[in-house]
Amino acid sequence: MPGVGWMLSHFVVGLLGAGLARRYALRRALLDQPGERRSHVAPTPRGGGIAIAASLIGAATWLAWWSPGDAPLLAGFGIGLALVALVGWVDDHRPLAASLRLVVHAVAAAVFACGAWWHAGDPRVAFAAFVAPLVLVNAWNFMDGIDGIAALQAIVVVLVPGLLAGGIGGALAFALVAAAAGFLPWNFPRARLFLGDVGSGAIGFAIGALVALAMAGGHGHALLLALLPLSAFLVDTGFTLCARLLRRERWWEPHVTHAYQAAARRHGHVPVTIAFTGWAVACGVAAWSLRDAAFTSLIISLAAVYAAGAAAWWWLRRQDIAPRQHRGPAMEGRE
Repeated sequence: MPGVGWMLSHFVVGLLGAGLARRYALRRALLDQPGERRSHVAPTPRGGGIAIAASLIGAATWLAWWSPGDAPLLAGFGIGLALVALVGWVDDHRPLAASLRLVVHAVAAAVFACGAWWHAGDPRVAFAAFVAPLVLVNAWNFMDGIDGIAALQAIVVVLVPGLLAGGIGGALAFALVAAAAGFLPWNFPRARLFLGDVGSGAIGFAIGALVALAMAGGHGHALLLALLPLSAFLVDTGFTLCARLLRRERWWEPHVTHAYQAAARRHGHVPVTIAFTGWAVACGVAAWSLRDAAFTSLIISLAAVYAAGAAAWWWLRRQDIAPRQHRGPAMEGRE
């Protein structure tokens, strides 16, 4: 497992890199402005997640030098993550078409999948290496809407696949934990800097890649175990996306209809971020305790957690919709 020096170096990169990114964003006027499709109330610099992306790419480069036999796998990880971070960085400066971003994300996932296939020689691992990063890049982008939630979730969620993967996977996971912890003081409890697409994309890609590395390490239930701490983000992303599609909305545009955003309007950012983090911690502990459990036990646990998550999503959305219906359109317009 990584030592104190490894963790400290990535923490410093996350902390100081985010500070430099904030100065750059202020100088270039890269600010997220408040609005009816945003959850914040003051102009806030974006793009601080470039520090996390740089930390992870640096970690992959160093590990490739330290373990040449894993260099092709780490090259796939580093190149894929760099592509996701690059398109996010450009989008933070000048909005790009959602279709173009999705194509780049798919290419990045395919690059990593090739490295994973070379490493494991297992088409199931290669398939997971393509799908998991692609899904989680977009999940983290969708869920990065209130102070601290995306970075704190990353710190908690990545531990299960990282510990299951061990070796270079564990080293990458703890690099992400440390870099995200370094970024966190800029983003929580009051955000002075946002991750931006560069950061949310890099985090999602890295977590998805680590799920595949855990599978490549021989733990057959790694994917099922990782789905437990990921449940809060996946339930909110999946159900909200389906609801928007059913309403024929432009699902790729910014909005404030996620359950976590509805809860933040009623209770504030900090309590909601802490509640989501607590859910992830509880599910992570459950996943670790079930790491040697039978397949049937895992499926039952997943069904119970996702059913509870679906019920919580519905309840939070109803709590937000009911007052709006009671006030009516005329009063809503005064807020």
